[in-house]
Amino acid sequence: MLRTALCDKLGIELPIIQAPMAGGPSTPELVAAVSAAGALGSFGFAYTQPEKMQHDAELVRTRTAGPFNLNLFASKTPGEIDAASQKPALDAVAPYFEALGLPRPQPVRGPYAPDLRAQLDMIEEIRPAVFTFHLGDVGGERIAAMRAAGIRVGGSATCVAEAKRLETLGVDFIIAQGTEAGGHRGTYLRDPYEAMTGTLALVRLIVRAVRVPVVAAGGIMDGAGIAATLALGAEAAQLGTAFVTCPESGASAVHKAAILAAQDDDTLITEKFSGKPARGLANRYMREMRDAPTLAFPAQNTLTGPLRAAAAKAGNADFPSLWAGQAAPLARELPAAELVARLRDETLEALQRVSKLHG
Repeated sequence: MLRTALCDKLGIELPIIQAPMAGGPSTPELVAAVSAAGALGSFGFAYTQPEKMQHDAELVRTRTAGPFNLNLFASKTPGEIDAASQKPALDAVAPYFEALGLPRPQPVRGPYAPDLRAQLDMIEEIRPAVFTFHLGDVGGERIAAMRAAGIRVGGSATCVAEAKRLETLGVDFIIAQGTEAGGHRGTYLRDPYEAMTGTLALVRLIVRAVRVPVVAAGGIMDGAGIAATLALGAEAAQLGTAFVTCPESGASAVHKAAILAAQDDDTLITEKFSGKPARGLANRYMREMRDAPTLAFPAQNTLTGPLRAAAAKAGNADFPSLWAGQAAPLARELPAAELVARLRDETLEALQRVSKLHG
């Protein structure tokens, strides 16, 4: 049997969480399929307006009674950035817009992201089984209100200091995001380029530092990886890249193809797509933009949005954000429910293999 105390707390059968992936991959179809299979499906709602959040959550509830997770970015957004200040960043990306036949980029106007307070209010209205946050925290008062409403709350940490803060704020569990993870680095109490501890080390450090359950995230693609983190004291593992290539995922065809074609770790961390450091498969844009000026997050995300969308539509891998973790070459093209079942069997097999070493 593959079950931990956190499974009971979250209402899931397996200690497996499909990572919330904003920007397209985490569709209602993917979330519902994962949750129905006994794991925890997750929506990445960082850029989603409240009405759409409600709509997608209702769709999942028509497909499964299983619990699911709604995730938001908790970072502070900048005020309006004047046009003159934007010119260096616009000039830096203009050649890529031209290469795709797009009009020259114009200054972007705020608001650059949905209103976080309105999103949080909608979470309380939807009342999912689980709510998690990334890139900051939402405050102890809001966490207490959600827990009082029966919502289990988790936050991500990339260092021990962030984990201890989350414990103080009263979360139900902590997601230890190692440097191997694809997508945005969740760091907010340290320089993100200095908080680069690997998943295995980070999990062990955080497990020893806090008393709340810990979820491992970063570079986990199969049952052996899940088993390894459970052995270190984690009570569940969160996998993102592994689910990007599922047919239910909303990731673009070029994104899926790039992950499935990966042969080695060819990822880089860049802030040039969104304004915040994030790990993805290296492409022309990431390499050439390494030293280019960038707008603050999430204004840079708004600026590059048309470029990323046009490139993905054209099947051009040079310019989209191909978020992926360091173990991307282990990806498989399987339906979500089949992948969950495979992960369960592999984890049990790995744990049994280790148990035989004792004898």
